[in-house]
Amino acid sequence: MIRKSFRMTLKEGVIDEYKKKHDEVWPEISKALTNAGVTNYSIYFDKKDNTLIEYLELKENNTFDKLEELDILKKWNVYMKDLLVTISEDDATPVVNELVEVFHHI
Repeated sequence: MIRKSFRMTLKEGVIDEYKKKHDEVWPEISKALTNAGVTNYSIYFDKKDNTLIEYLELKENNTFDKLEELDILKKWNVYMKDLLVTISEDDATPVVNELVEVFHHI
């Protein structure tokens, strides 16, 4: 199992809408994540600076790095674009920074 964590930035004042959209996450998104080998996926919100922290676990044989190439993920990014800091006005991909694990306790 591979553990990964990422940081994204939520725009000011949209946490309720962000939660609502994730409460109603499209079944195709869930299927794409599962098919890519993503398990145990959580997103946390830090209200002090509108940071979202994603934590996920990956199966050894995963295709996680190819998820953003899927049409359904591109549509999801457009759907979420007004809520997140994105690469540009023309590119709905959220700005994502991978975090480096420095400690893990079992």
